[in-house]
Amino acid sequence: MGKVYSSATEALAGVLKDGMTIMAGGFGLCGVAETLVEAIKVSGVKDLTVISNNAGVDGVHLGILLETRQIRKMISSYVGENKIFAQQYLSGELELEFNPQGTLAERIRAGGAGIPAFYTATGVGTLVSEGKEIREFPDSPHFAGRKYVMETGLWADVALVHAWKGDTEGNLIYRKTARNFNPMMATAATVTVAEVEHLFPAGELDADQIHTPGIYVKRIVHVPNAPKRIENRTTRPHPKPKH
Repeated sequence: MGKVYSSATEALAGVLKDGMTIMAGGFGLCGVAETLVEAIKVSGVKDLTVISNNAGVDGVHLGILLETRQIRKMISSYVGENKIFAQQYLSGELELEFNPQGTLAERIRAGGAGIPAFYTATGVGTLVSEGKEIREFPDSPHFAGRKYVMETGLWADVALVHAWKGDTEGNLIYRKTARNFNPMMATAATVTVAEVEHLFPAGELDADQIHTPGIYVKRIVHVPNAPKRIENRTTRPHPKPKH
């Protein structure tokens, strides 16, 4: 069977289960796999751990899974823009593993590279480092004199990514800000499922432009009319007419 499925529901069939860990790519509402997340909502799976920079906004993307109480834990770097996220966390209903954004990105990259842990100076002396191993490296000229906290790599059962272009073999090209987390997450899961805006036959994409090689992608769904949402619409005031 090929990698291309006729719908998001079919692309996730046999993959979803209660208690699993899911990586959800994108940044804000840019490059998010909204169609795949909607299919997760419909499936009814629960007790999910979701690794994502943020949780969308109320009623959109991961926000819909928070509304249905399908997410038990978020591993994220940003809580803002989503009132339900904040409310559930502050009430103790939602578990949150908070990360500096660069640390989250490196934890995902490390997981995809097979690196179980690494050390970083980010977060030392703050709540982020509580309960974690702290080390110094006196024999290293560049790193001596500072303390470093050990962070573990991340791995998921499923990664959901959104690509601008892709081919039937799973080679993917992301557009601009959508490259923020999607490429790393595509490498750090047992099964990577991609929703693709523009789908081409194998061999038609410029090999030098491919961000995610098809070897990482197990399943694809074509989403030709993906919504382009604006997280915070900002407009310039109209100038006052001159008399």
